[in-house]
Parts: sequence; C-alpha cells; structure tokens
Amino acid sequence: MRLDLFVSHYNYWVVIFLMMVGFYILISRGNLIKKVVGLNVFQTAVFMLYISMGKITGGTPPILVDPKGGGEAAAEVMYSNPLPHVLILTAIVVGIATTSVGLALAVRIKEAYGTLEEDEISRIEAEREAAE
Repeated sequence: MRLDLFVSHYNYWVVIFLMMVGFYILISRGNLIKKVVGLNVFQTAVFMLYISMGKITGGTPPILVDPKGGGEAAAEVMYSNPLPHVLILTAIVVGIATTSVGLALAVRIKEAYGTLEEDEISRIEAEREAAE
C-alpha cells in the first residue's frame, strides 16, 4: 500500500478505526455503561465521516462574492458544502438524547437488579421466571 494514499486519506482511516473500536466495545462488553460509551464512540466516528466529506481542500465557506466589488468571480471560487455540517448538528443533539436515555435506563436497571452486567441480569430474570 502506498504511503501517500494513506496520508492523503488519513481522516477515513481514523473514522474506520473509531468505528471498529466503538463496535467492538458495543459487542464485546457486558456492562451497560460500557455499551453506551461504545455507542458514543461509534456515533462520533459517523460524525467525523460526514464532516470530513463536506470539507474541500482549498474550498471557501459558501458566501457569495460580488464580482463587481473587486473580488473573484463567483464561477471561479470553489465552495465547501455546508449541508453535512448542518446535518451533523442535528445528529449530535439526537446522539446526546440517545445517551441520556441509555444512561437513564441504566440507572433504572441498576435500581431494579442491583447490577449493570448483562449476564447477571439474565440470570436474575431466569431465576424470577423459574420461581413463578
């Protein structure tokens, strides 16, 4: 693999790494708090992916330049797309809400079962069903 290809697209490699770390934490850990952390790492990787796709090297913010005012003509300017950044602002709010709900559920589960480990919760549920 060529090094210049890796260096020129390092942001995608960072996104892939963070996605895999978040997914691994989400799947491999039994603790519910660790699962929420893994979900947040995965969400952050998705945010970084969309934001990096919207950035163009050499691009300017999409502010129109008046050609009569001595600036560059609008056809000669390369603009960065602001839409991914705007969408990610909404996604961040949704991610915070998801994290809040997940942590609130973890608190209620801790109060009800006395643990946050999936295996222990399953064992307690099996014992309750067997007792009925």
